[in-house]
Amino acid sequence: MAKYEKLSIDPTSSPMVEKAEKDGVSLCWDRLHRQEPQCAFGQLGICCRICNMGPCQVDPFGEGPQYGVCGADADTIAARNFVRMIAGGAAAHSDHGRGVAELFLEAAKGEAPGYGIKDEQKLYAVAMDLDIEVGNRPIKEIAVDVGKAAFEMFGSQHGPIKFVKRAPLKRQKIWEELGVVPRGVDREIVEIMHRTHIGVDQEYRNILLQGTRAALGDGWGGSMIATELQDILFGTPVPLPSRVNLGIIRDDHVNLIIHGHEPLLSEMIVMAAQQKDIVEEAQKVGAAGINLGGICCTANEILMRHGIPIAGDFLQQELAIVTGACDAMVVDVQCIMQSLSEVASCYHTKLITTNYRAKIPGATHIQFEEHDALNTARKIVLAAIHNFPRRAKTNVRIPAEHMDLVAGFSHETINYLLGGTFRASYRPLNDNIINGKIRGIAGVVGCNNCKMCHGEGHVEMVKHLIKNDVIVLQTGCSAIDCAKAGLLVPEAAQKYAGAGLAEVCETVGIPPVLHMGSCVDNSRILMAATAVVKEGGLGDDISDLPAAGAAPEWMSEKAISIGQYFVTSGVYTVFGVSFPTLGSPKLTKHLFEEYFDMYGGMWDYALDPIDGANKMIAHINGRRQALGLDKKKERVLMDMAMRREID
Repeated sequence: MAKYEKLSIDPTSSPMVEKAEKDGVSLCWDRLHRQEPQCAFGQLGICCRICNMGPCQVDPFGEGPQYGVCGADADTIAARNFVRMIAGGAAAHSDHGRGVAELFLEAAKGEAPGYGIKDEQKLYAVAMDLDIEVGNRPIKEIAVDVGKAAFEMFGSQHGPIKFVKRAPLKRQKIWEELGVVPRGVDREIVEIMHRTHIGVDQEYRNILLQGTRAALGDGWGGSMIATELQDILFGTPVPLPSRVNLGIIRDDHVNLIIHGHEPLLSEMIVMAAQQKDIVEEAQKVGAAGINLGGICCTANEILMRHGIPIAGDFLQQELAIVTGACDAMVVDVQCIMQSLSEVASCYHTKLITTNYRAKIPGATHIQFEEHDALNTARKIVLAAIHNFPRRAKTNVRIPAEHMDLVAGFSHETINYLLGGTFRASYRPLNDNIINGKIRGIAGVVGCNNCKMCHGEGHVEMVKHLIKNDVIVLQTGCSAIDCAKAGLLVPEAAQKYAGAGLAEVCETVGIPPVLHMGSCVDNSRILMAATAVVKEGGLGDDISDLPAAGAAPEWMSEKAISIGQYFVTSGVYTVFGVSFPTLGSPKLTKHLFEEYFDMYGGMWDYALDPIDGANKMIAHINGRRQALGLDKKKERVLMDMAMRREID
């Protein structure tokens, strides 16, 4: 087992990798090994292929070519590549948001059976942020106007997009002075593609400004639209207990794994799997029932709202099939490996695609129809049921390990938990940051990457942060990894956190690591940071907060877009694995140093997760010092005369 154990810290993953090898199945780790050594020019961001005179490579050591055929230097090439990653990531999140907005508007009009408004209070709040009159108007009318306003943010040509005004006033002024306020979600993505075409924008600082517009259009636009409208449609998450890891798969049940990122279909699958006739159909084929499990961010969505257990993260999608007990895997969009079709063919698993944007050779396609959503979901669940008898029981190996977790800490929930029923407030959090029991706040998010030991970057970084009294907010696969390590339960505070953070967590009854949703839900972290600023006592902008962000195992372009909108919202942000601009010292200095003067936030890089955590703590300590929180204040018992003097 030694050669497998170094691939992952997760106790279920290494045995499944070993089983796959015995079954003759190729996994992502095998494919990575066959790719090595990978292109160093590409890793450093200095390989250009945007025209047919290339691909061109620039020598980072100054001994070979310093310019592409068109004359582009390392700074221009790296900047173009970097912002094109932002465009790809922003497009993925924003197209998700657009799909939600389409369904939301149809539901508001009564044209999407099965969907409705579940959180009326959030509808009112979002409507007011969009300058929509509430008054005594019917819910349906308000919802239709909210849906239309959401659509306008995608296609707006002049802007600014309306959710930008949610940011602290000082932050808005910084964006205005730098000219990076997003005009419309789609416009900024298209303009990146135009500017990075051969012969257009060739000044790296100017190219990065457009990257910032697009990233802010993602974080304060497309992603925020998706999160807000999903909450209104499906309910704002509240803390729920559940379980995580491959051990949630059940030998005597039909196992249907839901993988992807959009909750529009998965909500209906949860409903369909509970219908009496569907359950009876499962029992007819010899199953005890239907067991749903999630992979990636769809997992986080159905976990937060229904308590559906999580089977695994991005790097476990193939392993769920390798158990031999996965009767069907249904996928929609984003982070879905094409290899799933090949892996599924080695077992009995039926792979089902559902979105016209994302088809896979060899998979069965059942198009998700919003107007007939429940019937689509029923077809998928029945396909899994009817595949159950084909399971080769002699080749089933389900790991025993699974872990408890608590998830569903939305911005609104945190506000309620801290302040109570009658006065929801972030005041207790601010007060405990000010008094030093909590050193600061960290957002640790992002993907898995098979170039690193699976899960180690997230878990080691988060353990080090909470040990040093930094409360951690998480989304995406990062949250799944830390849940598997037992960090997302209240008991983790006493076991892993520093004395100050542990005391606060025990008093409030929360874990030291808060699960806030899927990767599109990083906008919740932006809203939480803004709420802390508005509560007072910790500066007047996000950049003033003792806070930092990280993605220690990032993989997708979405992570670059997320990082850029956090950095340009004022958050110091550390990435691991590698960084795609290191081949351009000037561009890297711009992002890693000059950005701090421009935005109050900047990028950084650390291959080792403990090194990354220490960099975050150092930044948090620096922000505390700037706020004067590092100075011990003498406790003064005030008499009535002293109190009158204050008044």
